[in-house]
Formats: sequence, C-alpha cells, structure tokens
Amino acid sequence: MTEQMHIPIVIIGAGGTGLCAALAAADAGVDVLVLERDSTPLGSTAMSTGLIPASGTPEQAAQGIVDSPEIFAADIAAKTKGKADPALALALARESAETVAWLRDRHGVPLDLVDGFLYPGHSARRMYGTPSRSGGQLMACLEEACAAAGVMILTQATVTALDSDPDGKIRAVRYARPDGAEEIVGCDALVLGCSGFAGNPDLVARYIPEMTAATFHGHPGNKGDALRWGDALGAATADLGAYQGHGGLAYGHGIPILWPLIMEGGFQVNTAGLRFSNEAAGYSEQAAKVNAQPGHVAWSIFDARLHQLMCAFEDYRDALSAGAIITAPNIAELAASTRLPADALAGTFAAVTQSVNGETADAFGRDFSGKPKLAAPYYAAKVTGALFHTQGGLEVDANARVLRQDRTPFPNLFAGGGAARGISGSGADGYLAGNGLLTATTLGRLAGTAAARMADTPT
Repeated sequence: MTEQMHIPIVIIGAGGTGLCAALAAADAGVDVLVLERDSTPLGSTAMSTGLIPASGTPEQAAQGIVDSPEIFAADIAAKTKGKADPALALALARESAETVAWLRDRHGVPLDLVDGFLYPGHSARRMYGTPSRSGGQLMACLEEACAAAGVMILTQATVTALDSDPDGKIRAVRYARPDGAEEIVGCDALVLGCSGFAGNPDLVARYIPEMTAATFHGHPGNKGDALRWGDALGAATADLGAYQGHGGLAYGHGIPILWPLIMEGGFQVNTAGLRFSNEAAGYSEQAAKVNAQPGHVAWSIFDARLHQLMCAFEDYRDALSAGAIITAPNIAELAASTRLPADALAGTFAAVTQSVNGETADAFGRDFSGKPKLAAPYYAAKVTGALFHTQGGLEVDANARVLRQDRTPFPNLFAGGGAARGISGSGADGYLAGNGLLTATTLGRLAGTAAARMADTPT
C-alpha cells in the first residue's frame, strides 16, 4: 500500500472504546483519526444502559460504601468462577475510578453513582451512569467531548485491510468510502475499537452454539473484523465462548426490560405460570434459560414499587411507550391479561411470598430475604432471551496492547471493548453487569494513552 496521508494514531470504530481512546490521545496532544463505518458514532455502547462500574471512588466513600479494586476483582473472580484473567481484572478494577473521574472531570461526561439496588454479582454499589441511564446519552456526551478536543471522526469509512510489516507492526489502514473509492492512511499506532462478533451468525454458531437461535440485539457492525485481522496477524485469542446475553428483551419490541426489577423482588415465569430458575443469578445466563422455555419466552412479573424504580431508566420508559408493559389490579386479572394459567400463577406468587417471609427455602436457591413481597397492582412484560455482544477476543495486556500467541505484544497494535478479551470468563454466567463498558472505556483510555507515546517515533 502507498499511504495517501499519515495520522499518528488511527482508531477503528467510534463506539465507547474508540472515542475514549481518541480522547486520551488528544489529551496527550497527539493527532488522531477515528474511522467509523456507520453514518453516526454509536456502536454497542449506544445500545447499553451506559453504566460503568468503578471501585474505591470518593463518592462511595462519602456514602459509607466499603469498596476497593481488590473487592471488585474478587467479585469478578467469583462471578466467573476464576475463569477470567486475574491480572487483567485487577488492573481494570484499579483503573476504574480514574476512568470515571477522567470522563466526568476532564471531559464533562455527567456520571454519578447509581443508588437503590445492586446488580447480580456486585457486592457494593459501584455503578456510574448519565442522568438518563442510557448508552445513547453516554455516546452523545463522548461525541461532544471529542468535538471539543478536536478529534477527527470520519464516518461512512469501512476499513477493508491492514498493512503490516513481517514483525506485525501496523503501517497503514485501507478503508472504503460510500462512492466505492478506497483511501489509505498511514499511522504510528492502531487501536481496534470495532467490537466483537455477535452479529456474525457463522462465528456465533462456531463459538457460542447455544445462542445460535437467540435474538441478536446488538450493533449490526459486530461482524468480527478485529478477530479476523488479529487471526491473520497471529494474535492470541481467548474466551471466544463468552458473551453478554439478556433474559429480558421485550418480546416483539426489542427493548431490554432491565434487571433491577428482578434484583429487587420481581421474578420470571414461563407460559405455564411457573418459575424455572434463579433469576437473580444474572441476566446474561438467564437468556439461555428463557430460550429453553416453551416458545422461547417468559414473563417478568413485578409490582408498582418496582415499576417506579424502573421509571428512572430510559429503556423502561421506552417499553412503556411501546405498550410492552401490562398492568392488572390483582393476580387473577394479571393471569387473564397475560393468558397464563390462573391457578399456577397464583401458586407461584404464594411460593415467592413464602420465600420472602422466610417460611420456605426457594426451590431454585434464590435469596429473597430483605425484599418486600410484591403487592397489587401488578405488572408484567413478555420477554425473550437475547444475545447482546461477545466478551471474548484478542488477548491484551494491562496497557491494551494486543498479544501474540507467545504472549509478547505487537509493536503498535491496541484493542479494547468487544475487540479484546474481556473479564467475563468463558461463557455467559461470568458476565458481571458493566463488564462491557468497563473494558470499553478503561481499555480505550489506556490504549489511547499508550498509543500516544508511540506517535512520531522513527520508522
């Protein structure tokens, strides 16, 4: 390839990873170009709740919350059953507070500590989000910060090939424009922020066969490009069977019914009106459990208290507007509205109430203690299990440098977010809420910082 221009740092993908990498590079005074295939920067981040976990923060301390990177890393190890890379997990946990402070204080992203509930696997309240608790708002803030920092974002630019030396050093990137023209940009360092492969049915069938028939609710650009380029270079990969699923995608509406309503006392039943799992174990692994039910559907059952809690989330408000939420004054009418067997549903309510009251142990091992029993009026949402995004990918070190199969780093190649191996272990049950955005934002920041140090180095 003969380059047509040279930019010190090129970033592929204008999602959370790419924009954080761009901001970090700009902070270091280095020119950066972000290449995005879509007409608008969105990525998987825009489809998330926009919540980023951070441990050992001043806000936690002010509220008397006991937390630290070591506690956070222990939570990750427990949720993944020790299958996540412990060094990477601890490194990200240690950087998490800095990432949130950097986004908020330096770049004006309005992040605050989320109150009121814990997500599955987290032992402390450590989630930070924008006011609307939406990934769309987070992405809008990141895009505004990039504009203020003078970051160049070129949309409708689809990367088609990487040019590298025999030692794996990236020299240039080729990309296509909407009119079919191909352009080439040289670089001193390259950051892969172009997400995973959940939108590639062949790769899903190969690495995550249990989710082959699941609804894909992720960014359509998740085609596995980073994995393909990494394989061609001889990069190491890991945990390719890891993914974030969700057991609460509103059936027929494509809107996530988020998990606080479950964690604070709601439950799920199948079309027979019966519970079928410990819903509080995690929303990611719940996807396959829901899809194993008749019709691949379930009903999330909750009440007015939980309805009010959920109204803080933009996704839930969207579900309300779309008519995805049913309400009824009593159990009998809820059964009629959902077409669930009335006797079975009443029996399920009674069993849950007994568990809440401590009268019987839950048949699925769920701990309902400390949660109020559900009270009329009741609410319900018909849901299915969905595949959101993958969590395995290219192996990286604590500076987001992509590793060869011998564990040595490539000279100038970085990755984060869905392009990189995450900290969710090897399946669905290791996904801890916020893992995706933790690796996107923090690995993005680290990648941009490290890449900036390579700018204008002799070639």
